[in-house]
Amino acid sequence: MRRAVSGSRADGGISSRFDTSRLAPQERTPDRQEKLVLRRLIFAAAIISSAAVCLPAAGLAQQEPVNPAPSAQPATPAPSAEPAPPAMTAPGATTAPAAPAQPQAAPEASSTPGAEAAAPAAEPSAVELNLPHDLSPWGMFMAADIVVKGVMIGLAFASLVTWTVWLAKSLELAGAVMRARRAVAIIVGARSLSEASRQLNGRGGAGALLLRAAEQEVEMSAAAIDHAKGDGLKERVSSRLSRIEAQAGRRMSRGTGVLATIGSTAPFVGLFGTVWGIMNAFIGISESQTTNLAVVAPGIAEALLATALGLVAAIPAVVIYNVFARSITGYRQVLADASAGVERLVSRDLDFRHLPVRAAA
Repeated sequence: MRRAVSGSRADGGISSRFDTSRLAPQERTPDRQEKLVLRRLIFAAAIISSAAVCLPAAGLAQQEPVNPAPSAQPATPAPSAEPAPPAMTAPGATTAPAAPAQPQAAPEASSTPGAEAAAPAAEPSAVELNLPHDLSPWGMFMAADIVVKGVMIGLAFASLVTWTVWLAKSLELAGAVMRARRAVAIIVGARSLSEASRQLNGRGGAGALLLRAAEQEVEMSAAAIDHAKGDGLKERVSSRLSRIEAQAGRRMSRGTGVLATIGSTAPFVGLFGTVWGIMNAFIGISESQTTNLAVVAPGIAEALLATALGLVAAIPAVVIYNVFARSITGYRQVLADASAGVERLVSRDLDFRHLPVRAAA
C-alpha cells in the first residue's frame, strides 16, 4: 500500500510536470508533441505495471491478517520510484523490488496452515496423557495416596476378620446348640440324676457339664441330706447351674464384640478415606489450574472406593452380629431348659430319698 501511495505521489508529480508542459503553448512543436505522447504512454505503462504488482500483494495481505508485518517489509524500497520521471527505466525500477514479494508471501501462506494443523494434533495427545488408564479397583488402589491405601487395607482386613468370625462362630454355635438339645432330651427323659448321668457319660457340652455339677453338689451334701431339709441343696445346685449357664453364654459370645466394633467404626473410617480423597482432588485442581474431569476424577474415585470398602466391611458385620445375638439368645434358652431339667432331677431324688424314712415311721 505504501508503494501504491508513493507511486501515486510520483504519478502526481509527473502529471503536474506534464500539465506545466501543457501550459506552455509556445513550446508545442511537432517534436515536442511526439515526446509528450511518448512520455504519456510510458507513464500509463508504469501505472499499469505498478497496479498489477500491488493488487496481488494487497490480496495476500487481506487473506493473512495474522502476519501483516512480513508482507509490509518488502514495501520499503518504494522511495526508489521518486527518480523515475526523468529516467526511462522508472517503470522497471518500480517493478524490480516488488517481484520478490510474491515468493516470500507464498511460503508464509503455506507455513501458516501447517502450524495451525500441528496445534490441534498436539491437543489430543495431551488429553490422552492426562486421562487415567486403569479405573479398576486394583488400579485405583495402586494410584491412591498412602493414607487412602492405609484406610483401604484396614477396611479389607476388617472385612476379612468379619467373615472369619462368622465362619468360626457359626460352626461353634451350631455344634453347641446341637449338643445342648441332645442333653436336654436325655435329661427330660431320665427319671433320676444317676440315670441321666449314665446316658451322658463321655459326652461333652454345657448340658453334660450342668449334670456333672449337680451330681458333685449332691455328693458333697450327702451327709447332711438325711438330717436336714433339701431346700439348702436345691439352692446350692441352682447357684452352680446358673454360673455354668452364664459362663457358657459368655464363651459363646466371645468374638462377637469385634463384629460390633467393625460395624460401628468401619463407615467412619471409610468416610475419612472419602474426605482425604476429596482433599487430594482439590489439591490436584489447584496444582493443574484446571477443572478437567481427568484431573478431578482419580481423587474422587479413590474417595468413593474407600467409602465402598467401609460399607462392605460394616454392613456384613452388623448383619452377622445381629444373627449371632439371636442365635446366642436361643442357645441360652436351651441351657436354661437343661438347667431346669437338672433341678427337677435333684428335687425328685431328694423326695425319693425321704420316702423310706417316712414309711418306716
